[in-house]
Amino acid sequence: MASEATESGAELLAFTRFRDSSAARLAYGYGSCEFGRLAGTVYLDHAGATLFPQSQLTSFTNDLMKNIYGNPHSQNTISKLTHDTVEHVRYRILAHFHTTPEAYSVIFTAGSTAALKLVAEAFPWVSQSPDSSGSQFCYLTDSHTSVVGIRNVVMAMNATSTAVSPEDMWSAKEQGAVACDPNCQLLHLFCYPAQSNYSGTRYPLSWIGEVKSGRMSPVSVPGKWFVLLDAASYVTTSPLDLSAHQADFVPISFYKIFGFPTGLGALLVNNRVAPLLRKNYFGGGTAAAYLAGEDFYIPRQSVTERFEDGTISYLDIIALKHGFDALERLTGGMENIRQHTFTLAQYTYTALSSLHYPNGAPVVRIYRDSDFSSPDVQGPIINFNVLDDNGNVIGYSQVDKMASLYNIHLRTGCFCNTGACQRHLGMSNEKIKKHLQAGHVCGDDVDLIDGQPTGSVRVSFGFMSTLEDAQAFLRFIIATRLRSPGDQLPAGPREAGVPSAEGKAQDMPAVTDRHVLPQNDIGTGSGVCPDSHPGSNVICLHPPQSEATRSQQLSLEKAAGALHGDHGPRVVTNLYLYPIKSCAAFEVTKWPVGNHGLLYDRSWMVVNHNGICLSQKQEPRLCLIQPFIDLQQRIMVIKAQGMEPIEVPLEEDSEQAQICQSKVCADRVNTYDCGEKVASWLSKFFGRPCHLIKQSSSFQRNAKKKLGKDLPPDTAATLSLVNEAQYLLINTSSILELQQQLCTSDENGKEELFPMKDLISRFRANIITNGTRAFEEEKWGEISIGPLRFQVLGPCHRCQMICIDQKTGQRNQDVFQKLSESRERKVNFGVYLMHESLDLSSPCFLSVGSQVLPVSKENVELHNLPALKKHQDVSS
Repeated sequence: MASEATESGAELLAFTRFRDSSAARLAYGYGSCEFGRLAGTVYLDHAGATLFPQSQLTSFTNDLMKNIYGNPHSQNTISKLTHDTVEHVRYRILAHFHTTPEAYSVIFTAGSTAALKLVAEAFPWVSQSPDSSGSQFCYLTDSHTSVVGIRNVVMAMNATSTAVSPEDMWSAKEQGAVACDPNCQLLHLFCYPAQSNYSGTRYPLSWIGEVKSGRMSPVSVPGKWFVLLDAASYVTTSPLDLSAHQADFVPISFYKIFGFPTGLGALLVNNRVAPLLRKNYFGGGTAAAYLAGEDFYIPRQSVTERFEDGTISYLDIIALKHGFDALERLTGGMENIRQHTFTLAQYTYTALSSLHYPNGAPVVRIYRDSDFSSPDVQGPIINFNVLDDNGNVIGYSQVDKMASLYNIHLRTGCFCNTGACQRHLGMSNEKIKKHLQAGHVCGDDVDLIDGQPTGSVRVSFGFMSTLEDAQAFLRFIIATRLRSPGDQLPAGPREAGVPSAEGKAQDMPAVTDRHVLPQNDIGTGSGVCPDSHPGSNVICLHPPQSEATRSQQLSLEKAAGALHGDHGPRVVTNLYLYPIKSCAAFEVTKWPVGNHGLLYDRSWMVVNHNGICLSQKQEPRLCLIQPFIDLQQRIMVIKAQGMEPIEVPLEEDSEQAQICQSKVCADRVNTYDCGEKVASWLSKFFGRPCHLIKQSSSFQRNAKKKLGKDLPPDTAATLSLVNEAQYLLINTSSILELQQQLCTSDENGKEELFPMKDLISRFRANIITNGTRAFEEEKWGEISIGPLRFQVLGPCHRCQMICIDQKTGQRNQDVFQKLSESRERKVNFGVYLMHESLDLSSPCFLSVGSQVLPVSKENVELHNLPALKKHQDVSS
């Protein structure tokens, strides 16, 4: 049945059939060879930020290299060139929106939010008084946070704010004009989005004229209405004709149109209302004259000069000229973009809404206010949640993590639009407040509370989006929801071919420069300390022979017996440390314990040219870097296939160390650079500039969680470069249960796709223990291993790194998906440990074969141990 569903889903990918069946034959496509950097990547967050074409950046750079641009407030020749170029861009912007300098003025701002704030502060609000009801600010509930925030300014002016639902506006249109006093001088402002950034709904531009003329009113009050049209989302993929729809204020954001530059927007002001705007502050360039010692100030005459405080971002403004050039050259204009992006959205919507499980249940729930019949009513945005076959919502965070494994980039949450989120998800005001009390805030990954979604998933298309992008996204949904157990998953976009949903490989149609990169020729590496390494000088610390023999008897096969009722003793079966964060494991049988955990565990990390830590999520080949610690010679030897081994001292030279600051899990840490020799080695291996840095021995990073009820209140455990805790422990019984779930069945019986040792390596734990039951470790409150005592902090909430084969660097989505399904969509595996108390006056060691004595949570006093608000994967 599932296979039948998958095949029916595959049929939906036939674009020509969809196009031919449309009521009107829709336009689609225009070529571009400007986005080679997107090879293997499916980018579907154009409503968040679109992407710039290569020629736009090249043209702008050439402009800067050939011309000199100075401060436009100066009077020299160079500055005159800057001023004239900026004015030319203003005209270009007005022409783009089909208007003229006689009708509108362009005020440059730091973005659309700054433009909205400018209107809020400059609008001539009338305060309530005994003689006046005051001004009204009405806004559509389907508005961005930046619009809703205007109400705080209105409140400070003692005026009234009213949220108006889309249904209220449609009712107002049906009711027609309201009686008003023609002599009333009150001024009111109505704001609504031309396009919802949540659902892509396009609200009628005709509302502008109808509200301004009094033919419809957001609320029944006397006075004159002005319209603030939030066009930031709409104009990214659609033309806006201000000669036909003369809004009073229009905020826009240019990076949403061109991708570059960021941090630049504009407020388009209807010149008829410009004289009404009030301004208190004045800054450089806005004054025609003023006195420093007397309250005397004369503003400049034009609205642009009055409101552009200080020196404008003139180089970014000049970049807009090249954005317009590239957009018109590549697409032929906004109308083509409108048709192209809508067709992709309509096709994707049609396919998504047709996907059903074998029991008939829908695969997704789409949040919409239109039927995707026309670009007049719907933009290129699809908002949805993925469901299981029982109709339960799968959290958006899980969907996002799975999508990233396919190199698909989308957006999740409420998208700074709580009003639309509430309306479509059916969340009351009380429920939103309850979610806040439960720890959920805007922008986090708390996607389900009491089984109910706190947000959703959004895909959006831009002018450079392709049919292949839409199809790759649909294949991802089909592969992760409709495949039978054991079906081969479609290859991710990094592979050379993308199989169809039937499982047959097919080459992706060539789309100009957006080709798929060939697979790197990478070797394997166990990352485990072998018995000998010829010429490596690496020393493993082996326990006495009797202890080693004992540990060998406690093989992984015993875990299988424990799962079926063998209640033997729990012991440590394996020990791993990860000297370089995100690189291969170093397996030992006995190892010293330090203040931060296992000695030298995650003491180093690889950073990019900007000093940003690299993890396997960005660079999977990190797992092929194999570090080995030689405690006797005080060196770390780093190996990788095709590279000569390189040595790094275990400790820094305090006189020559170059101290730098980095960030780990939002914590600022002091590190030092390990030098150009190892940097060149890493850069050669990865093919891009990299450096190796080490946490400074003089720097102490404290854990956020206080430990030990018998310790002083200010006592905190210290951390290395781990994300969350000193240790991570996993139970082989839990691994075995996962392995059994991952095995496929055929006529020959079970097929082992994931050997135990390979599965263990994916979870990048420090301590591996056998157990009597799967996931019993999540019920522990404390454990003792030999003389050492540990507090169990809670489960490790897993990320996509568990899908990376630690021997090859290749991704396989099955592990993450299976855990997501079997653990009720909470991808927890393993538990965090911290030293409860540690006496380093004498050497402390962890050893394979040591007995593990757990104490259940019920028997541990936890009144000082609140649950972690947010678990992050310690295994990076």
